[in-house]
Amino acid sequence: MPSTGPADAGRAGARPAPAGSEQLAETARPALAASLRLQHDEVRGQHVLLGPESVLVLNPTGAAILQLCDGRSTTAEIVEQLRGRFDGVRAGEVRAFLAQLVAKRCLEVEDVP
Repeated sequence: MPSTGPADAGRAGARPAPAGSEQLAETARPALAASLRLQHDEVRGQHVLLGPESVLVLNPTGAAILQLCDGRSTTAEIVEQLRGRFDGVRAGEVRAFLAQLVAKRCLEVEDVP
């Protein structure tokens, strides 16, 4: 999974992961923070997460995960979609990666009631 850097973000109704949490709940619905965008950088030949004053270069796994973070799909659904595309997907690792990005304000989440 890629390392993450700070990003400035904020959207009404979303919240950061609880302090000390290591994984998102299966019912969480992650979405990119409003001030960030995911795009393919032709020069680098990689996906990047662009913020107002930051660029985060993603490995293919990280990019695949973030492409599924649409605010509608739950974490469990994201894991299942990844399992349909890749071998050896571990739900705990995906949820931990997402939680790291939430803690860094790159992602926002809503929980399914």
